[in-house]
Amino acid sequence: MYVHYSACTCMFVCELQRVYMYVCTCTTVHVHVSLNMHSVLLSQDNAIRTSKYNVFSFLPLNLFEQFQRLANAYFLVLLILQLIPEISSLSWFTTVVPLLLVLTMTAVKDASDDIVRDGRYYLLPLSECLSQADLLLLTSSEPLNLVYIETAELDGTFILKCVFPTGEVRCEPPNNRLDKFKGTLTVNGQTYALDNDKVLLRGCTLRNTEWCFGLVVFGGPDTKLMQSSGKTVFKRTSIDGLMNVLVLCIFGFLAVMCSILAVGNAIWEVREGSVFIAFLPRPNGVNAGFSAFLTFWSYVIILNTVVPISLYVSVEIIRLGNSFYIDWDRKMYYPKSDTPAQARTTTLNEELGQIKYIFSDKTGTLTQNIMTFNKCSINGKSYGRSIGETVDFTWNELADPKFVFHDPSLVELVREGDLAAQHFFRLLALCHTVMPEEKTEGELYYQAQSPDEGALVTAARNFGFVFRSRTPESIRIMEMGQEVTYDLLAVLDFNNVRKRMSVIVRSPKGKLILFCKGADTIVYERLHPSCLKESKDGLYEYAGDGLRTLALAYKDLDDDYMEDWRRRHHEANIAMDGKEERLDELYEEIEKDLMLLGATAVEDKLQDGVPQTIEQLAKADIKIWVLTGDKQETAENIGYACNMLREDMTEVFIVAANTAEGRDVTTSISCFANVITHNSSPKAYALEKDLELELLRTACMCQTVICCRVTPLQKAQVVELVKHYKQAVTLAIGDGANDVSMIKAAHIGVGISGQEGMQAVLSSDYSFAQFRYLQRLLLVHGRWSYLRMCKFLRYFFYKNFTFTFVHFWYAFFCGFSAQTVYDEWFITLYNLVYTALPVLGMSLFDQDVNDRWSSQHPQLYSPGQLNLYFSKKAFVRCMMHSCYSSLILFFIPWAAMYDTVRDDGKDIVDYQSFALLAQTCLLIAVTIQLSLDTHYWTAVNQFFVWGSLSAYFAITFTMYSNGMFLIFTSTFPFIGTARNSLNQPNVWLTILLTSILCALPVVAYRFTLIQLWPTINDKVQVRHKVRKEALPAPAPRRPPVRRISTRRSGYAFSHAQGYGELVTSGRFLLRRPQKIRTALLFPQSDSPLSQGQPQLYRPITALNRVPEEEQPAQQS
Repeated sequence: MYVHYSACTCMFVCELQRVYMYVCTCTTVHVHVSLNMHSVLLSQDNAIRTSKYNVFSFLPLNLFEQFQRLANAYFLVLLILQLIPEISSLSWFTTVVPLLLVLTMTAVKDASDDIVRDGRYYLLPLSECLSQADLLLLTSSEPLNLVYIETAELDGTFILKCVFPTGEVRCEPPNNRLDKFKGTLTVNGQTYALDNDKVLLRGCTLRNTEWCFGLVVFGGPDTKLMQSSGKTVFKRTSIDGLMNVLVLCIFGFLAVMCSILAVGNAIWEVREGSVFIAFLPRPNGVNAGFSAFLTFWSYVIILNTVVPISLYVSVEIIRLGNSFYIDWDRKMYYPKSDTPAQARTTTLNEELGQIKYIFSDKTGTLTQNIMTFNKCSINGKSYGRSIGETVDFTWNELADPKFVFHDPSLVELVREGDLAAQHFFRLLALCHTVMPEEKTEGELYYQAQSPDEGALVTAARNFGFVFRSRTPESIRIMEMGQEVTYDLLAVLDFNNVRKRMSVIVRSPKGKLILFCKGADTIVYERLHPSCLKESKDGLYEYAGDGLRTLALAYKDLDDDYMEDWRRRHHEANIAMDGKEERLDELYEEIEKDLMLLGATAVEDKLQDGVPQTIEQLAKADIKIWVLTGDKQETAENIGYACNMLREDMTEVFIVAANTAEGRDVTTSISCFANVITHNSSPKAYALEKDLELELLRTACMCQTVICCRVTPLQKAQVVELVKHYKQAVTLAIGDGANDVSMIKAAHIGVGISGQEGMQAVLSSDYSFAQFRYLQRLLLVHGRWSYLRMCKFLRYFFYKNFTFTFVHFWYAFFCGFSAQTVYDEWFITLYNLVYTALPVLGMSLFDQDVNDRWSSQHPQLYSPGQLNLYFSKKAFVRCMMHSCYSSLILFFIPWAAMYDTVRDDGKDIVDYQSFALLAQTCLLIAVTIQLSLDTHYWTAVNQFFVWGSLSAYFAITFTMYSNGMFLIFTSTFPFIGTARNSLNQPNVWLTILLTSILCALPVVAYRFTLIQLWPTINDKVQVRHKVRKEALPAPAPRRPPVRRISTRRSGYAFSHAQGYGELVTSGRFLLRRPQKIRTALLFPQSDSPLSQGQPQLYRPITALNRVPEEEQPAQQS
């Protein structure tokens, strides 16, 4: 069965289970699809490839990318130089083997990442998923041709869609606006406007619908999802940047060393070379200068180990391992939602240990984004208490058993028939865009646009006004047990400018009523003059409790006026130009002279452990800025609840840059002040070029900064401001689509998988379910990753420079002839086998203190912020240390071997014996240095260290054996050297002496520092080693007294457009898909972790008033 349409920008054929389409390249051509084109359409591919490679392009592209790294390109040039006999003193395999191993390991990692990244979408049955193209919905299997789709992958919401009859479609060309669609549909000569509500975007999931037909508008890379994805900015850590600078410096240092040795060769050739001409004649045309030139390139080959070819691969392996630790951390697993922590990138782990500024969203990040109806005000009287007797709702068969309210007097008032109280809850049951689902009689489930609406409709349900069902033209509710149906005439939808929504309904008695709810400041401006005398004390009280408020009002309407208003509303609704402006004017006209009913107070509770987490992060000298779209009062109250603001902070002031004239900051500031930047205008004057530095200077002098009423773009601007001028590592954390720009702008983005979909998580570098896990992510995993990476880099450069400097000193004793001091096979295997695993073991498992002490002492975090563990100064100290060790490792063995013979007097010590002694001393010395750097020994570390040493001796005895010499005579010339040298006592005494001389200054220096100038790390480590006891429990804290505020709380709306137009147009589905519960990752039910209890935290009751008689008990 096929259906044919005439369309713009695309041709398509719809089949019952699959969609096939062909996208045209032009935007105005109209093509009619016929049956004989079916075979053509089937050959088209709608797959989108997000992978970088395919089977044929992988090898050339990957090699091209790898050789863009300076170290890899250098070794490729080095390999070419080794093929020139005149300058090559090393065999080709000394470079080929390490280079091939590095390229292979990197290629395997890149291929694995690309396979995971490969997001090719193939055409799937519509019953499974509708995510293959941007479709204009035409018809579906549901009554009234309705569908219900989930767009959590796009914007974190659920959306309702409608259908249209067939016809001709003209639309805009492909673009990246997910929230906008412009087009027209022509049917029977009449033209209708098409907007985003009529389109199913690629990436959405079809729910509760067996099948549907749609017209493909955009396909493949032209879909809005792919157009808006763009190129993800590749984030690099500060250590990456420093390593690039150091590698360039190493190249310069290598050139200097080679130049010195080349000059030395020229001098030696002039003074001493003539002696050897008789039996070592020079080739024709070769003089001292040309010999020096060849020597320069020869030493470039010999000293190549100073350039770390395996550095980048080792760094990636360490980062990958530390990322797994985050993924596997059960203490960051949230069992209630079955959500483990996830490291979505492997390149930023050590940056987690250097965070200086945290930018956090409020709703859903600091709070649970789960609203509870706590209090309300009706006719000026407040109802509801924070604690006390719980209301019994058993009289209401349709009540939600999870709903809790602590004031029985309100129930009694409603049941006694108080008209104001009943009208109050009638408004809550009618004025919303909630979708109900009733699987069985009495079991209601509400799908709400926001948690606020769900909480208010649930409250009305429990107080006897139960919302049961709706159609585009009516709403059916139960009023105190009686079924009542209201005609729905209009929905005046919410948006971020209006900050309110209204519905116009006709009661069964024919009475027209407008019900309105919105922000108190907005509603009070539109009240009838007779209501202006109403007291606002209740709102002040709710503001002091940190509750989110809504004002409720109504208005009786005249039939004649309503008829005329509906006609004008219809004309404005179908207008192609100026539609929004005309609708706003009509809304303003009718929403006047409202009668106040009361106000609601909804609590968005803090997440578990938020105040404690903020306190610990503050002790780590991490600045936390809250960037929220809420109003000033709400943001300020949450600041007090989170302990960001405290009562002893007397210098809390506000920078209110609402207008260009009022943007000057004249408030005197002390270093202990706190600032709240407030902006209620779409234009942030404080972020303008001439004021941004003043804003930054003011904010950085404060302990706490809260920016309220900011848009998503302004959040990103604040982050960029700090990044650009403070040169500090920043982290942004949020849970919604409006936090994506902030998350992408920061050095590290953290997404919280909460109530607002997956948009923030998909754009983040790390994700978890609760804000409190941020403490462990930074203070434990971040600090460990930074410490391990810095130790690795210091040791890596130390062992390579020590190895190379020994070559440098040897050049002065071999006539600058580019002779190697070590065996060629030792040079090949030094970085790949003998020293690779021990340093990886230290870099993956080392920890100065355990995780509990890391959390207990946040001050341990400060060295990462100051770059104390690895910097240019640390690199210079590492070079000096390597220079000292190389002097010991060369001259002590040289002195011990000079003009000596074996203890039996048979043989004089030769070059091969000296080479074996030098390389053995080197390997043992660097292994001892690694052991001194390791704080935390595991069985794996022991195995790597002793295994590497054992492998060295086993390989050495094998390569220096008679059998290897007889098989490969030219490849293994050191025949018998190992067994002849390592059985001499003076050799082992020399090894012991060099090891002691290399380690002794390090031990003495570190001992002196700990005794005279101990750091916080030293103090904690000593305390940890001495006490060896469990982490003490947190001291009991007194519950904070409720802050009494004289400011009114503002209701915080989301930035998204409401669903009013969808409700009235019938584009919704009455059934909600059954929630599929996934098995818990850790099913144990007897542990606190599996029950979702916070780890090492005490619950906070900051927003609850505690009776005086209960305080001593709680304090104890």
